[in-house]
Amino acid sequence: MTRDYDAILLDLDGTLVTDAGFVHPDTLATLGAAQACGVRVMVATGRSEGGTIPVLAETGIATPAIVYNGAGVYCPVGRKLLEERVLSNRTIERTLAFARAHDLLFIVMRFGEKFSMPPRTPEERRALEFLEDLHVVPPEQLPKESVMRLTLFSTRHDSPEALGASLEAAIDQPAYLTWFPLASLPHQRENPLLVVDVQPPSRGKGEALRVIEETYGIPPERVVAVGDAPNDVPMLERAGLAVAMANATSDVKAVAHRIIGDNNGDAIGRLMDELFLGRDVVQDVG
Repeated sequence: MTRDYDAILLDLDGTLVTDAGFVHPDTLATLGAAQACGVRVMVATGRSEGGTIPVLAETGIATPAIVYNGAGVYCPVGRKLLEERVLSNRTIERTLAFARAHDLLFIVMRFGEKFSMPPRTPEERRALEFLEDLHVVPPEQLPKESVMRLTLFSTRHDSPEALGASLEAAIDQPAYLTWFPLASLPHQRENPLLVVDVQPPSRGKGEALRVIEETYGIPPERVVAVGDAPNDVPMLERAGLAVAMANATSDVKAVAHRIIGDNNGDAIGRLMDELFLGRDVVQDVG
């Protein structure tokens, strides 16, 4: 069949991965069939490589993945970072000074490992319990070199946006910040903590369009991007076809060309059937 698109970019949480933490079986089968037909499938996620590796293994996706919201490109074949951006010393110092001034829990992330100060409340303990490769150490042992991300948790701000804006002003350095309520993650539904991630300057998940064009010669107009959260907007805005999940936030739906079913069904599999395999047509939502 003649295709209008040659590649698809997939967010993980709230998109490819169900609330129960796996890929829907029908979508899994379609992913395999599409890749066998030469479709380039790429993951673009805010997760670290440690949180991404199990999904790449489950789906058989061998294409390098965008991790840390664009700060890294991870190769599942070579098991290494092909690209790695790190935070400047000044950004690290100012972020940590902000965390100390507001008495916030924070995590320091480097390739292959994460470090946190000891949690002090039940909410902070829950925030850390699902993190892979985590080392809990005294504050003086937290590393300050080769840092790809700093994550801060707060209950002292009125909203994620207020937390992000306050920290951005305090840093006053080039950086890429993303923020969200921790309760937006399925396993943290009752957690009141707000989260802000500080990453090196980049185009966020929009880096995926650059990588896929430079590596495979596929221009943005022939790429489909699927997501549900504000950190997906940079890749949705650049893709030839922007697709929002039914569970997506309003700002994601505003930039999408199409809205499909939620992440707990086979909506992505049906979308790929239609666009890449010439099979069932997706029933769009809204």
